[in-house]
Amino acid sequence: MTVPTARPAAAVDGVLPHEWLYARLSLYLRRAPETIDPGVPLAEYGMDSVAALSLCGDLEDEFGLEVEPTLLWDHPTVTSLVGYLSTVLPAASPDGRGRH
Repeated sequence: MTVPTARPAAAVDGVLPHEWLYARLSLYLRRAPETIDPGVPLAEYGMDSVAALSLCGDLEDEFGLEVEPTLLWDHPTVTSLVGYLSTVLPAASPDGRGRH
């Protein structure tokens, strides 16, 4: 599944942030990643406040970010969330390795 971003974020351990996000969301939503439409609000798939806060913690742990607990309410779709991540994560270089 492809989600366009303003600029590609660097991969962490070889995994792009949107790929990591789909994998993590599939666990919380109990559905296959390919069934998550990037334009549909995650609440429509059953994302509740406990799962949203857990995802915020996961983002902090995985990417070293400090995120507000309201992140998923401010960015309710995968498209919006990936757009946000592309602004706070280092940009990928043309070779896909990120800036150093």
